[in-house]
Amino acid sequence: MNIQTKRLNLVEISWDDLNFVHDFHSVPEVDEFNTLGIPKDLHETRSVLKSSIEDQQKSKRSQFCWKIVVIETNETIGLAGMFLSNDRFKMGEFYYKLYPKYWGNGYATETAQAIIQFGFEEFNLHRIEAGVATKNLASIRVLVKVGMICEGVRRKILPIRGVWKDNFHYAIVEDDYFKTNSYN
Repeated sequence: MNIQTKRLNLVEISWDDLNFVHDFHSVPEVDEFNTLGIPKDLHETRSVLKSSIEDQQKSKRSQFCWKIVVIETNETIGLAGMFLSNDRFKMGEFYYKLYPKYWGNGYATETAQAIIQFGFEEFNLHRIEAGVATKNLASIRVLVKVGMICEGVRRKILPIRGVWKDNFHYAIVEDDYFKTNSYN
């Protein structure tokens, strides 16, 4: 399941993307708030991708991982993903990350908006969440821009380079989304 926006294509990853994902996760600026850490080798990256790629074959999906591609230039500029809960809770959690040279162009906001729309309109979710390290000011601004509300701080939940970090817990519920996007 791919997603297209005005400027971006979110294309589900495949094994052909292994080297890109490995190189991308090896960029120190991308890793700054990433709980995965810089992969030690391609085998570690393959292990991280395995469940996302295998999930593509399931009739009932529980996760998505997309490479973010600029339509105009066909450049791959980052990754995004979403995890879905079981049907009872109708909840999803998403993430996004971009190469630093693409920061500040609105791509993260456009990606977040597209994933939120995808979750509510394709999967009829009730709630969509995102966690963000308390020091990640740029991502906090993105989550606020897309209509998410900070519901609190989760203390020492993120294992980042051997240190437990706090994160803010953001969410948007279907009522908020459909009220704001009344064309639905």
